[in-house]
Amino acid sequence: MFTYILVMVAVLLRLFPHMPNFVPIIAIAMYAGAYLPKKQALFLPLLIMVISDLIIGLHDVVFFTWSAMLLCGVIGTRLHDNVKPGTVLSTTLFAAVAFFLVSNFGVWIAWYPHTFAGLTDCFVKAIPFFRSTFLVNTAVVIVMFSLHEVLKKVSEKYSFKKALVKL
Repeated sequence: MFTYILVMVAVLLRLFPHMPNFVPIIAIAMYAGAYLPKKQALFLPLLIMVISDLIIGLHDVVFFTWSAMLLCGVIGTRLHDNVKPGTVLSTTLFAAVAFFLVSNFGVWIAWYPHTFAGLTDCFVKAIPFFRSTFLVNTAVVIVMFSLHEVLKKVSEKYSFKKALVKL
């Protein structure tokens, strides 16, 4: 049930007007990797992208953005049984960099001259998008993981374990 809620929230976030790349899908991938079964965690970010892109519209770089989100899912699974603040934050940064590199390589392939100057121009122009991606995902990771720990402690203290089993 919680997985479906994450998908719905993330899809809605992509549909509402927002700053470019200011959607916490990487944060959701990190959270899913830490706490959901591996198959769900692996494909959750990809599922979010596919559903929302089918609604928003497909584009020339969709293969690269979808591949980048699948890669973020793989990276997120590295957090399973290894949830520590430093590990979560460094893994989130690594996933954001991976998404930046893969998706902007696709942008270069699709829209820029296939030269070193074109590649450099593409990646330099993408830096503001990376800043948005990194900021929103870092903030949401901190909130999601902190909230998870607080709710886990409350559920243990007040024996709500059945209600919050997969939280």
